[in-house]
Amino acid sequence: MKPQVITLQTGLTQPKAVLRMMWVLLLAMALAVGQALQVEARAAPDSFADLAETISPSVVNITTTTVVAAPTGPSPIVPEGSPFEDFFRDFGGPNGNRGPQRSNALGSGFVISEDGYIVTNNHVIEGADEISIEFFSGKKLDAKLVGTDPKTDIALLKVESDTPLSFVNFGNSDLMRVGDWVMAMGNPLGQGFSVSAGIVSARNRELSGTYDDFIQTDAAINRGNSGGPLFNMDGEVIGVNTAILSPNGGSIGIGFSMASNVVSKVVGQLRDFGETRRGWLGVRIQDVTPDVAEAMGLAEAKGALVTDVPEGPSRDGGILSGDVITSFDGAEVSDTRELVRRVGDTEIGKAVRVIVLREGKSQTLMITLGHREAAEGEAVPASVTSTEPVESDILGMKLSTLTPEARSEMGLKPDDEGLVISEIDEASEAYGKGLRAGDLITEAGQQKVASASDLKTRISEAKDAGRKSLLLLIRRDGDPRFVALSVE
Repeated sequence: MKPQVITLQTGLTQPKAVLRMMWVLLLAMALAVGQALQVEARAAPDSFADLAETISPSVVNITTTTVVAAPTGPSPIVPEGSPFEDFFRDFGGPNGNRGPQRSNALGSGFVISEDGYIVTNNHVIEGADEISIEFFSGKKLDAKLVGTDPKTDIALLKVESDTPLSFVNFGNSDLMRVGDWVMAMGNPLGQGFSVSAGIVSARNRELSGTYDDFIQTDAAINRGNSGGPLFNMDGEVIGVNTAILSPNGGSIGIGFSMASNVVSKVVGQLRDFGETRRGWLGVRIQDVTPDVAEAMGLAEAKGALVTDVPEGPSRDGGILSGDVITSFDGAEVSDTRELVRRVGDTEIGKAVRVIVLREGKSQTLMITLGHREAAEGEAVPASVTSTEPVESDILGMKLSTLTPEARSEMGLKPDDEGLVISEIDEASEAYGKGLRAGDLITEAGQQKVASASDLKTRISEAKDAGRKSLLLLIRRDGDPRFVALSVE
């Protein structure tokens, strides 16, 4: 009977025992995983010394010299023997040399090839008459400027050396994640070669440039670090230290490095051509905001809205003002920044497929890209029709059609027409969205307007279609912009 009891007891209690054991095992595994994650999250390199020692020979200090013209005009008379006599003798004055003066600036850079190509920031060497490179070994060489790209603040230099130079390679900045360790090296505040370490604080930061793609880091970056490299833990350059955010001029842990995937393309073009050669689509664009999407009857607020099409590739390929570019060269377009970057990275002369939304329908166009740098600076004319002058108050704005005098004052052509905002209510939605007196309304609902009655008709059509807002095309100093105003 005992075996039966044991068997029965075992049969009744075994599931509980097994369950208890499973819970213990799961708890142990959870604790182990938690400890592993905790160790991984807190883990840091034992030392950066090996990495610093490896890459130091490839990092350089840059000193530039600029000749500054002598000051003009009268200067104070300093009596002989005055305590200020030495000052004016050194810096120019009635008792000293008032000839041209030399101004020095400091920065950093890094060697990218054994034959002496060096990358730095454009603002480090801009306007320099002489550029001197100091290597970690103490060796000094004069450098020549190969080319610059102010849009990304990158410059390429070249030195001639009797022996091959140590160099570093670009890494893939797109692989960097927030929280990854990085190391910066440069010449902060002119103190010479210096290393600082930190992490990637943020990605894809945009400051003020069209092609901005900055990595934000808390590694200490100060004046003089400009142009220096930001390394990953494999010793690859994943950024060029360019700017800091600071209330006092010193590092507070908010530094910005231009991503290597942008820099490497620029450097390649500077080395091959001495200049950048970016693709040019030939349109003016703006982001599709939710109110603009609603006014246009779009399902999503995405893509790039074409505001103007001057003479160029897009006009030749059939793109129109008011089109929404949704795809470029096989890749979806989410906003204007993405489109600009993608077009700029595409080779000149390539025929690409561009998909646009026009009047609610998708169209595919073939556009042969031009050369952006060659096209920049060309004027973009306004183009609208004419009608009789009328003045009216609509949507919080006092509007009038163009007169010959107004055309002349605004620098427009004789056949340019539209509605001029002569006055605007500061409490109106139009004012809140940036419209101002002097702006010219050329389209409403993606149709040209030349009179107040045209605009009123567009408003009625929007209401009849069940739309809450109306899309206006505004020009200010020739620059176009779409704005959606409520018509409810």
